Amino acid sequence: MEKKREETNIITLHLGNGCSACAIKNGNSLDTSMGLTPLEGLVMGTRAGDLDPGVIEYISHKEGMSLDEIDTLLNKQSGLLGLSGLTNDMRELIEEEWEKQDRRAKLAIDIFCRRVKKYIGAYLAEMGGADAIIFTGGIGENSALIRQRICTDLGWLGLELDETLNNQAQAEKEAEISKAESRVKVFVIPTNEELLIARDTVRCIHKS
Repeated sequence: MEKKREETNIITLHLGNGCSACAIKNGNSLDTSMGLTPLEGLVMGTRAGDLDPGVIEYISHKEGMSLDEIDTLLNKQSGLLGLSGLTNDMRELIEEEWEKQDRRAKLAIDIFCRRVKKYIGAYLAEMGGADAIIFTGGIGENSALIRQRICTDLGWLGLELDETLNNQAQAEKEAEISKAESRVKVFVIPTNEELLIARDTVRCIHKS
Protein backbone atom coordinates (compact mmCIF):
# COMPACT_ATOMS: atom_id res chain seq x y z
CA MET A 1 0.00 0.00 0.00
CA GLU A 2 3.13 2.16 -0.03
CA LYS A 3 2.57 3.36 3.52
CA LYS A 4 5.22 3.81 6.16
CA ARG A 5 4.93 1.56 9.20
CA GLU A 6 4.00 4.48 11.48
CA GLU A 7 1.19 5.42 9.08
CA THR A 8 -0.30 1.93 8.88
CA ASN A 9 -3.57 0.95 10.58
CA ILE A 10 -4.65 -2.65 10.03
CA ILE A 11 -6.66 -5.47 11.57
CA THR A 12 -5.10 -8.91 11.37
CA LEU A 13 -7.26 -12.04 11.59
CA HIS A 14 -5.30 -15.20 12.31
CA LEU A 15 -7.87 -17.93 11.73
CA GLY A 16 -6.96 -21.57 12.18
CA ASN A 17 -7.49 -24.21 14.85
CA GLY A 18 -6.34 -21.42 17.15
CA CYS A 19 -7.63 -17.93 16.32
CA SER A 20 -6.82 -14.37 17.27
CA ALA A 21 -7.46 -10.85 16.05
CA CYS A 22 -5.13 -7.90 16.48
CA ALA A 23 -5.66 -4.16 16.05
CA ILE A 24 -2.48 -2.51 14.78
CA LYS A 25 -2.45 1.30 14.92
CA ASN A 26 0.41 3.38 13.54
CA GLY A 27 2.36 0.18 13.00
CA ASN A 28 2.14 -1.04 16.61
CA SER A 29 -0.12 -3.58 18.29
CA LEU A 30 -2.90 -1.75 20.11
CA ASP A 31 -5.20 -4.59 21.15
CA THR A 32 -5.45 -8.36 20.80
CA SER A 33 -8.39 -10.70 21.25
CA MET A 34 -6.40 -13.01 23.54
CA GLY A 35 -6.26 -12.37 27.27
CA LEU A 36 -4.36 -13.98 30.14
CA THR A 37 -4.68 -17.21 28.14
CA PRO A 38 -5.58 -17.95 24.50
CA LEU A 39 -9.08 -18.97 25.67
CA GLU A 40 -10.37 -15.40 25.51
CA GLY A 41 -11.43 -13.97 22.16
CA LEU A 42 -12.59 -15.67 18.99
CA VAL A 43 -14.30 -19.03 18.70
CA MET A 44 -11.59 -21.56 17.79
CA GLY A 45 -11.33 -25.21 16.83
CA THR A 46 -11.82 -26.49 20.38
CA ARG A 47 -11.75 -23.30 22.50
CA ALA A 48 -14.94 -21.50 23.48
CA GLY A 49 -13.63 -17.95 23.16
CA ASP A 50 -15.41 -15.11 25.01
CA LEU A 51 -17.98 -16.27 27.53
CA ASP A 52 -19.83 -15.12 30.63
CA PRO A 53 -17.67 -15.91 33.71
CA GLY A 54 -20.86 -17.16 35.37
CA VAL A 55 -20.80 -20.11 32.97
CA ILE A 56 -18.06 -21.72 35.07
CA GLU A 57 -20.17 -21.76 38.24
CA TYR A 58 -23.25 -22.88 36.28
CA ILE A 59 -21.45 -25.85 34.72
CA SER A 60 -19.90 -26.78 38.05
CA HIS A 61 -23.31 -26.94 39.77
CA LYS A 62 -25.28 -28.43 36.88
CA GLU A 63 -22.76 -31.05 35.76
CA GLY A 64 -20.80 -31.55 38.96
CA MET A 65 -17.54 -30.86 37.18
CA SER A 66 -14.32 -29.78 38.87
CA LEU A 67 -12.37 -26.68 37.82
CA ASP A 68 -9.85 -28.85 36.00
CA GLU A 69 -12.64 -30.63 34.11
CA ILE A 70 -14.26 -27.32 33.16
CA ASP A 71 -10.88 -26.01 32.00
CA THR A 72 -10.53 -29.06 29.76
CA LEU A 73 -14.10 -28.62 28.50
CA LEU A 74 -13.59 -24.96 27.54
CA ASN A 75 -10.17 -25.48 25.96
CA LYS A 76 -10.43 -28.89 24.29
CA GLN A 77 -14.11 -29.76 23.83
CA SER A 78 -15.75 -26.45 22.89
CA GLY A 79 -15.45 -24.07 19.92
CA LEU A 80 -16.27 -25.50 16.50
CA LEU A 81 -16.10 -29.03 17.92
CA GLY A 82 -18.54 -28.35 20.74
CA LEU A 83 -20.95 -26.28 18.66
CA SER A 84 -21.12 -28.76 15.79
CA GLY A 85 -20.84 -31.95 17.81
CA LEU A 86 -18.88 -33.26 14.82
CA THR A 87 -15.39 -31.88 14.29
CA ASN A 88 -13.06 -28.94 14.80
CA ASP A 89 -12.02 -29.02 11.11
CA MET A 90 -13.61 -26.12 9.21
CA ARG A 91 -13.24 -27.96 5.89
CA GLU A 92 -15.36 -30.83 7.14
CA LEU A 93 -17.95 -28.48 8.63
CA ILE A 94 -18.33 -26.65 5.32
CA GLU A 95 -18.84 -29.99 3.56
CA GLU A 96 -21.45 -31.05 6.14
CA GLU A 97 -23.31 -27.77 5.72
CA TRP A 98 -23.38 -27.86 1.93
CA GLU A 99 -23.83 -31.58 1.29
CA LYS A 100 -26.04 -32.58 4.24
CA GLN A 101 -27.47 -29.22 5.35
CA ASP A 102 -26.36 -30.10 8.87
CA ARG A 103 -27.87 -27.42 11.12
CA ARG A 104 -25.20 -27.67 13.84
CA ALA A 105 -22.40 -27.41 11.30
CA LYS A 106 -24.08 -24.27 9.97
CA LEU A 107 -24.50 -22.94 13.51
CA ALA A 108 -20.80 -23.44 14.25
CA ILE A 109 -19.73 -21.66 11.05
CA ASP A 110 -22.19 -18.81 11.59
CA ILE A 111 -21.04 -18.19 15.17
CA PHE A 112 -17.38 -18.41 14.12
CA CYS A 113 -17.86 -15.74 11.42
CA ARG A 114 -20.10 -13.56 13.58
CA ARG A 115 -17.51 -13.46 16.38
CA VAL A 116 -14.78 -12.39 13.93
CA LYS A 117 -17.01 -9.68 12.50
CA LYS A 118 -17.78 -8.45 16.03
CA TYR A 119 -14.07 -7.96 16.71
CA ILE A 120 -13.60 -6.15 13.41
CA GLY A 121 -16.30 -3.68 14.45
CA ALA A 122 -14.81 -3.22 17.91
CA TYR A 123 -11.32 -2.59 16.55
CA LEU A 124 -12.55 -0.17 13.90
CA ALA A 125 -14.20 1.83 16.67
CA GLU A 126 -11.10 1.64 18.86
CA MET A 127 -8.73 2.74 16.08
CA GLY A 128 -11.03 5.17 14.31
CA GLY A 129 -10.94 3.12 11.10
CA ALA A 130 -8.39 0.96 9.31
CA ASP A 131 -6.50 0.86 6.03
CA ALA A 132 -6.79 -2.89 5.58
CA ILE A 133 -7.94 -6.21 6.98
CA ILE A 134 -5.54 -9.16 6.79
CA PHE A 135 -6.58 -12.83 6.66
CA THR A 136 -3.97 -15.40 7.67
CA GLY A 137 -3.73 -18.85 9.29
CA GLY A 138 -5.05 -22.16 7.99
CA ILE A 139 -8.67 -21.04 7.61
CA GLY A 140 -7.86 -17.43 6.77
CA GLU A 141 -5.52 -18.43 3.95
CA ASN A 142 -7.48 -21.36 2.53
CA SER A 143 -11.20 -20.69 2.89
CA ALA A 144 -12.64 -18.22 0.39
CA LEU A 145 -16.12 -19.00 1.76
CA ILE A 146 -15.23 -18.00 5.33
CA ARG A 147 -13.53 -14.80 4.13
CA GLN A 148 -16.60 -13.96 2.09
CA ARG A 149 -18.99 -14.58 5.00
CA ILE A 150 -16.95 -12.45 7.36
CA CYS A 151 -16.77 -9.55 4.88
CA THR A 152 -20.47 -9.68 3.96
CA ASP A 153 -22.43 -6.57 5.03
CA LEU A 154 -19.27 -4.54 5.64
CA GLY A 155 -19.87 -2.35 2.61
CA TRP A 156 -20.96 0.49 4.90
CA LEU A 157 -17.34 0.98 5.96
CA GLY A 158 -16.09 0.98 2.37
CA LEU A 159 -15.00 -2.66 2.21
CA GLU A 160 -15.78 -4.24 -1.14
CA LEU A 161 -14.58 -7.81 -1.61
CA ASP A 162 -13.78 -8.96 -5.16
CA GLU A 163 -15.45 -12.36 -5.49
CA THR A 164 -13.16 -13.53 -8.30
CA LEU A 165 -9.94 -12.49 -6.57
CA ASN A 166 -11.16 -14.02 -3.31
CA ASN A 167 -11.84 -17.37 -4.99
CA GLN A 168 -8.52 -17.30 -6.84
CA ALA A 169 -6.38 -16.64 -3.75
CA GLN A 170 -4.01 -19.53 -3.08
CA ALA A 171 -2.44 -20.79 0.12
CA GLU A 172 1.13 -19.68 0.85
CA LYS A 173 0.81 -16.75 -1.56
CA GLU A 174 0.06 -13.12 -0.81
CA ALA A 175 -3.01 -11.69 -2.53
CA GLU A 176 -5.21 -8.61 -2.49
CA ILE A 177 -8.83 -9.73 -2.63
CA SER A 178 -10.71 -6.43 -2.41
CA LYS A 179 -11.96 -4.37 -5.35
CA ALA A 180 -9.74 -1.57 -6.63
CA GLU A 181 -12.21 1.05 -5.37
CA SER A 182 -12.53 -0.49 -1.88
CA ARG A 183 -11.61 2.09 0.77
CA VAL A 184 -10.62 -0.66 3.21
CA LYS A 185 -8.31 -3.12 1.48
CA VAL A 186 -8.44 -6.85 2.15
CA PHE A 187 -5.37 -9.07 1.87
CA VAL A 188 -4.50 -12.73 2.31
CA ILE A 189 -0.97 -12.99 3.72
CA PRO A 190 0.60 -16.33 4.71
CA THR A 191 1.62 -16.82 8.31
CA ASN A 192 5.33 -17.14 9.04
CA GLU A 193 5.55 -17.44 12.82
CA GLU A 194 8.97 -19.11 12.76
CA LEU A 195 10.51 -16.15 10.90
CA LEU A 196 9.04 -13.64 13.34
CA ILE A 197 10.26 -15.66 16.34
CA ALA A 198 13.74 -15.73 14.80
CA ARG A 199 13.68 -11.97 14.22
CA ASP A 200 12.53 -11.29 17.79
CA THR A 201 15.28 -13.56 19.09
CA VAL A 202 17.90 -11.60 17.15
CA ARG A 203 16.51 -8.32 18.53
CA CYS A 204 16.69 -9.66 22.10
CA ILE A 205 20.27 -10.84 21.63
CA HIS A 206 21.34 -7.49 20.18
CA LYS A 207 19.68 -5.59 23.03
CA SER A 208 21.51 -7.69 25.63
